[in-house]
Amino acid sequence: MKVLSKDELQIAEGVLLKHFPRSYKVYGFLFTCNRNKPSTLEVVVDSWPEFKVILLRPDPKNKRSKDFKKRVSFFSTDEEVLRKLLSEEVDWSSYFLIGGFDISHAPTLKEVSSEKKVNNRTYTLVHLMYLPDISHLRAPDVDSQLESRISSLSLSHIDMVNKTWKFGGDEKGYRHFKNIISNFPTCCILDTHGVPVAWILLYEYCALGMLYTLPEHRGKGYAKVLISTMAKKIHADGYPVFCFIEEDNMVSYKLFQNMGFVEDTSYRAAWFEFNF
Repeated sequence: MKVLSKDELQIAEGVLLKHFPRSYKVYGFLFTCNRNKPSTLEVVVDSWPEFKVILLRPDPKNKRSKDFKKRVSFFSTDEEVLRKLLSEEVDWSSYFLIGGFDISHAPTLKEVSSEKKVNNRTYTLVHLMYLPDISHLRAPDVDSQLESRISSLSLSHIDMVNKTWKFGGDEKGYRHFKNIISNFPTCCILDTHGVPVAWILLYEYCALGMLYTLPEHRGKGYAKVLISTMAKKIHADGYPVFCFIEEDNMVSYKLFQNMGFVEDTSYRAAWFEFNF
């Protein structure tokens, strides 16, 4: 096992680029780390410079780690090596999430958690959707009046966003959004008083998400405008353009599909929680 240095993270990012779409989530984390975005994770591999498993885990040296939910991510091309790293390099002593992994790895995760005498359950199953090329984006027409109301979120909007997010509403949610709004691209549509009525953000691993429109402003096409605007912006800045859609959220699935996002049907991502 080896913890990667900053220079090695640059190399690993290039390797993961070759394994899309399965590597999108871990690639996204490395992409932001390599562009000096704040992170509470450390990156370990089974060997270097060739590796079969790359694993992201909370950095014990980072004091900010305790401010966020304990999360682990990985990308693997070898099940036995993955089993070894999960068993030896992950702290199973308290609650944590493993997210965005290929569902084919679920049996290994369940076996290791059983060996560790830790319970587990599926948190959510998701579709990974991405733009293979920005030219595939089907952007809606935006009139000048609406265009003038497109803006970015500020720290004064944290409470509003936190309260409307299904996984938020608490102090950790507040810190989560403070980190995202402070350090990553956001997009919103303002009303005539300058108050956000719809918004989209970018997770720390580069995925588009947390798309929301206040109920009284729905049906106006704001979601399409936000997705299109954000996709163009992050693509211009070099970010990958992708999102995770929960399995039962067919409204969002159809929305992104109609805008040109595609899915590799051989791949399904999952989030599992452990020690709950």
